[in-house]
Amino acid sequence: MNTFEENLSKLEQLTTDIKRSDISLEDALKDFEEGIKLAAGMEKQLDEIEGKVQILMNEPNPMDKSNQPEFDTFSEQGDVNGTRK
Repeated sequence: MNTFEENLSKLEQLTTDIKRSDISLEDALKDFEEGIKLAAGMEKQLDEIEGKVQILMNEPNPMDKSNQPEFDTFSEQGDVNGTRK
């Protein structure tokens, strides 16, 4: 699974490619479809990160070594359940 930054770079490249004057309609459509899928996955990643930030912001005690929240890592599909262990 690519990192968010890698996906963002790929999305920027697809955007640049679509804007080329010499791209065929078929290639532009293919790049557009790939970009839509990529953007949807990135939006999901951002939603998951926002959930983690909300959990951290609602912690009753300041963070110290004895009070560290643990989160599941991203799975291959990018799914995270967002709960503390």
